[in-house]
Amino acid sequence: MTEKEINRLQALISFDREFGQAPLLGIDEVGRGCLAGPVVAGCVCMPDGVLIEGVKDSKKLSEKQREKIAAEIREKAVFWAVGSASVEEIEALNIVAATKLAMQRAFMHWQGADPFVLIDAIDPAFLPARGCGVVKADAQSYAVAAASIVAKVYRDGLMCEMAKQWPAYQFENNKGYGTAAHCRALKDVGPCPAHRPSFIGGILHGRP
Repeated sequence: MTEKEINRLQALISFDREFGQAPLLGIDEVGRGCLAGPVVAGCVCMPDGVLIEGVKDSKKLSEKQREKIAAEIREKAVFWAVGSASVEEIEALNIVAATKLAMQRAFMHWQGADPFVLIDAIDPAFLPARGCGVVKADAQSYAVAAASIVAKVYRDGLMCEMAKQWPAYQFENNKGYGTAAHCRALKDVGPCPAHRPSFIGGILHGRP
């Protein structure tokens, strides 16, 4: 690991340490803006002083990088968990409430001491813990970045499984996001049960 990478990771860890000595849980979601599939949240507590090369906002990593780093996070973390909210729950609740439900489901697996929760851009008042929401926390916090990677790899795996069942939409490539190919498939063959009806109406009816 280069000195530059060590310094970058130390800066992320220093950001987390500013919130005190309690166990810090980083929470982040993936899939909020997708046309299909669940919304997934990761929750991670990293041990003090353990540096995992490459930990950063999951969107800035390649698929292979994410998979390698996620495996190391799962191996070395004090705690990690994922939670999800289904398409049906997204439709019944709305995406914001469903995102919080996914986060609650990840958080509920924590069995340790009273933690401090750090969430990317969402006020954690809906959780039974102290904490705060920080805009772009996945770019500033080691724990939140780790949570984003774990959640992304888990959700990508789910979408690849869905691709086997509904190959027309190429979920293995777009992971449910509204790529040009995905939108064309929606128009050509219509939606499948994995699609979020409230997200695809404009596409199906020709609205931008």
